[in-house]
Amino acid sequence: MSAPLHEWNLAPKEAMALQLQLARRLELTDRLAPITHIAGVDIGFEEGGEITRAAVVVLKWDPATAPDLSVVEQVVHREPTRMPYIPGLLSFREIPAALGAFEKLSVMPELVMVDGQGIAHPRRLGVAAHLGLWLDLPTIGIAKSRLYGQHAEVGEQRGDWVPLSTGQETIGAVLRSRTKVKPVYVSPGHRITLETSLAWVLRCLGRTKLPEPTRLADRLASRRDLRK
Repeated sequence: MSAPLHEWNLAPKEAMALQLQLARRLELTDRLAPITHIAGVDIGFEEGGEITRAAVVVLKWDPATAPDLSVVEQVVHREPTRMPYIPGLLSFREIPAALGAFEKLSVMPELVMVDGQGIAHPRRLGVAAHLGLWLDLPTIGIAKSRLYGQHAEVGEQRGDWVPLSTGQETIGAVLRSRTKVKPVYVSPGHRITLETSLAWVLRCLGRTKLPEPTRLADRLASRRDLRK
């Protein structure tokens, strides 16, 4: 893991200013090592939001068997929540626990898929982008709902997509990942382009609307026996 980017004990205005600074450090070009492992990340909360829970699942990438990817490792990490819920600042609330989960891994992935936004964010620093800078790894945000930007209607067939834009800037894609099911919102985080992000999400799609890495991370995070 790379050196720490910043302290976490920030006032909201300080955090917003820092987001603008960090967004300028994002690489939205492809800088990927050969992919052998892909991680899925899902982050939730317990005890009325007092505890942040991060689930990370690492899958072995084998194009011969995709999207039936085998689980290599999975971890859940909990720690006290550091920031209250503030729209637009979720990464400051969620990432500390995610970093704790990555520190527990024995196998580091070359690509990370996050349940959340990449650059499809008012200050271009959603949780996937912010996490990518901390890990210095290529990251993709796959969100179930739109946070920011506008888009046209997307086709009904699996694989159909339209740009997610603000003004003249394309910040993501609205992807129909399963026929006639609500779309997902894909945006690059760090060290990857939108086109490559879409390609990897499509490669990892199984029978559900979510790519297998984030689907399995969500399932791990939702296990009742892990909430005790």
